Formats: sequence, structure tokens, C-alpha cells
Amino acid sequence: MNGMYKNMVGEVLNETIELLRSGQTSKKVKIGLTTWGSEIAPRELIQGARQAMKREPGLEVSIIGPAPPCELPVYKAGSEDEVHTVLEKLLDDQDLDGVVTMHYPFPIGVATIGKVVTPARGKEMYIASTTGTADTDRIQAMVKNAVYGIAAAQADGIADPTVGILNVDGARQVERYLNTMQANGYEFSWGKSRRAEGGHVLRGNDLILGSVDVAVCDTLTGNILMKLFSSFHSGGDYETGGYGYGPGIGENFNRLIAIISRASGTPVIANALAYCAAMVHGNLSRISRLQIQKAKQARWQIPSAPKVEAEAREDIAPPAAKVTSEQIPGIDILELEEAVKSLWQAQIFASTGMGCTGPVILIAEEDKARAIQILKANQYL
Repeated sequence: MNGMYKNMVGEVLNETIELLRSGQTSKKVKIGLTTWGSEIAPRELIQGARQAMKREPGLEVSIIGPAPPCELPVYKAGSEDEVHTVLEKLLDDQDLDGVVTMHYPFPIGVATIGKVVTPARGKEMYIASTTGTADTDRIQAMVKNAVYGIAAAQADGIADPTVGILNVDGARQVERYLNTMQANGYEFSWGKSRRAEGGHVLRGNDLILGSVDVAVCDTLTGNILMKLFSSFHSGGDYETGGYGYGPGIGENFNRLIAIISRASGTPVIANALAYCAAMVHGNLSRISRLQIQKAKQARWQIPSAPKVEAEAREDIAPPAAKVTSEQIPGIDILELEEAVKSLWQAQIFASTGMGCTGPVILIAEEDKARAIQILKANQYL
């Protein structure tokens, strides 16, 4: 176990000792559940709350919004805006520790970390992220998603979660930058694909298998994955599996608000409430602050690319064509054209292609070694 995790475990143990001394280990966890806007009947949502409390001793659930007569505390709210006003006041006044809701307008910089059960092995896996947006820049957002995913997994009891990146646009850039952060002192553990080529970039099979603990992707893709994992058994209109879209995490965001879908049924409601309660027990607020601080120290902010260099390559013409019998994989699709032009600039003929694992550069055998050196020097590999 590396130094960061030793320190973190030490801090958690110290907090546990203090709790034992003060007799606060039996403290109730109070989670709100909103019902406004659901496509599922409120009685089914309330049944999910009952199931969660039955299996989670110490969990108390309150309802916010329309509800039939029930034994749970109910805070009335007749519109989405009213729901938001009520839940924010309850959280800010510390009447509730967290809230599970169908919608919340997170500020830019906050993204949610979903949790699913993978079908091939029944393994729990975190999808980073599923709603909200960690940053307006796609690559920067995915870098932050990795940090947020690690924080959620740690708060949920996984001390050293493994990380992989789904093979989407920008994956290779994110991989490179996370490696840079790792070299700068941000400590985390890479997982790897179970396909023959291995590596940190995940294929669809890896999602089914649960090859890593934290699967990093862009939010729109993550949102689709959550819907597929949650409702593929039910036909799409009733989510039966997983733990919902998860808690919102971001710099200077202090409310514990976890998201579910309007189609989330009783099983998902129960799991989402338990997931939210686990974030309270695991002190997500403290862990996310610590992870963000360490990531910032490792320079998680990606510097802006120099525009002059990119503009200078616009008019570069290819050198004389050659037979391209070799492939260079590992180039991000968003940088593929620029990478090829960097080789043309060095008078090496190259063209673009698409292999079964992603984009490739097609190159002559005699030029491959030099081309790889140039691509590495320009940080395309």
C-alpha cells in the first residue's frame, strides 16, 4: 500500500477511535428521497425506501414531494423548484445528511459517479461520470471524472480502486495526462483490459466483465451506460439494477445529492439510498476534498494547446506516397489528423486508418521507428 493510502487509512482509523470514545457510532443517517417527476408510482419509491431501511440499520428515509399516506416523514413540495428549495434547506440545516433525487441542476464542475453491477461477473463498478459535467472541455472533464470516481470508490470502502478509461474520443489523451499526473505524485492504480492487448483503455467487453473498479468516460456516454445496465432486463422503461447515477462530486460542492432516473424502480431506489448512506459513512466530503487537493498538486489542469503550431500545420502537404504496410496504434481520434501532419512535416508519408481497437496511423515499414519517435516527441503517443 502506497504512502497516500497509508495516510488515509490512518486518518480514518483515528476518526473511528474518536467516534468510539464519544459514543457516536450509533448515529442515525438521514437521507431524503424526492418523488416529484418520477415515472414510477410513489408507492413503489416508498417501498424502495422501506427495503433500504430494512437492510441498512440506522438509515432513516424522509420523503420530499407527493406521497400516499405512509409511516415515513413527508416534506410537501408541489413542483420541481419547490423540491429543490426544500431539499437544499434540509441539507444546509443538517436535518438531512444526503438526498436522492431525480434531477438537480449541478453547477459546472460537478459530476455524478454512478454504480452498476456488471452482468458477466456480478461485480460492482463505478461509472465516472453519469450526469453533470466536471468541465466544459471534454478531455479535462474526463481527467476530473477519474479523480471523482476514485473518491467515490474510496468512500464506498475500496481503499485502492483500479482505474480504466473507456475507448471513447479523447481516451488516449486522458491516459497520457493521468500518467503525467501520476509522475507528478498523484497516486492511483491502473487496471487493465482483459482483452489480449491489455492496456488501460477499456473495450465494451471490459464493461460487461467489470475489469476495473472505476470506468472513466464522458458524461453522455456514462449516462447511456447507466440506462443500459439498469434497465436492459426490463425493456427500458423500469430500471431494476444498479445503485443509480450516484453522488455529485466537485470542487467546493458540499451538498450530498445523489441522482436517480425518473424510470428508477423499487430495487434501484433501495440501492441508491444505501449508496448515498455509504457516502455519509465513508465521509465522501473529506475524501473528495483530499483527492482534489492531491490532483491539483499534481497539476490536473491541462494547459491550453499552442494555437500557432496547429495553425502552421494546416497547409502542410503530404510527401510522396509510399506503401504503408505497418500500423501505429494508440493515437487519440481527436488528434489523429494533427499527428499525421506532424509526420508529413518531417517528410514521412503517413495516412489515417481505423482498426478494431481504434484509430491507427498507416506507415511504411522503414519509417515506423522514426515516426514513433516523432509522435512521442509531439506527445501524440
